[in-house]
Amino acid sequence: MSNRKIGIALGSGSARGWAHIGVLKGLRTLGIEPEIVTGCSAGSLVGAAYACGYLDEFEDWVCSLHWRDVMGLVDVTLSGGLVRGDKMLQFFRENDRDALIEDVERSYAAVATNMETGQEIWLREGSILDAVRASCTFPGLFAPVLRDGTWMLDGGLVNPVPVSLCRAMGADVVIAVDLNTHLVRPRSRRQEEVEPSVWREKLSGLIGPQKPRQEAPGIMEVMATSIHIMQDRITRSRMAGDPPDILLTPQLSEYGMFDFSRSVDAIAEGEAVVLAAAERIRRLTGIEAAGPVEVAEPALPE
Repeated sequence: MSNRKIGIALGSGSARGWAHIGVLKGLRTLGIEPEIVTGCSAGSLVGAAYACGYLDEFEDWVCSLHWRDVMGLVDVTLSGGLVRGDKMLQFFRENDRDALIEDVERSYAAVATNMETGQEIWLREGSILDAVRASCTFPGLFAPVLRDGTWMLDGGLVNPVPVSLCRAMGADVVIAVDLNTHLVRPRSRRQEEVEPSVWREKLSGLIGPQKPRQEAPGIMEVMATSIHIMQDRITRSRMAGDPPDILLTPQLSEYGMFDFSRSVDAIAEGEAVVLAAAERIRRLTGIEAAGPVEVAEPALPE
């Protein structure tokens, strides 16, 4: 085992964030357990479960979610966004698993954005759930969070893949996971088919009926695509100045931002992208190979 400190920067990506679970599982298969965990938006959520030592249980909960369960996590509001966002942390709240960031098993931090100044905020102390909630405030969808007297928005507005934060926390080797690389491209027919129409029905009363795809795109698609384009450009710019040692980009272009119930496939893709780059990851992290890597078939939810 190398004595170099390994860190992982988990990027934003809405429902595509479940792929982070697979990435962390794949690294574990290689004998790699990052000591430093930084996350943005969905990456902050999965990173919190990992830093607290609950990744396996969190995966079980995620994989048990049917789209009806996902709908149950939607706490509708019209104050600052369409969704309040408190219910999405149900796994942690139901199991009484909030903790102080200072006390968790691994060094952890999340990225958020100061709504008033646009400043990048590094959340490195206090309630880990409050940090996750602030980092996951997707503009227009989730209501902003008041923390320490400041209104917080999604960290993806300033640092979608927090490599710089990971290095600042002492990582010698940084593994970055970018979930948005392959998204800025023409929308495929398959992507149209996999996005549950129930989300459009749920939101139609709030934002008006969605127009057919051959006409002008709906407000949710415009908002999501605009954020994806912005985050892709910001990520490219940030990484040009501070590149990670290892960059992993799972192929998730067929996943919609609300495909939270497609966790099994997303997790499998995250694991696959790690194992495909296994030799390079081992070389750059200094981890010696213990033998051939075997990929387990993902378990399907009942």
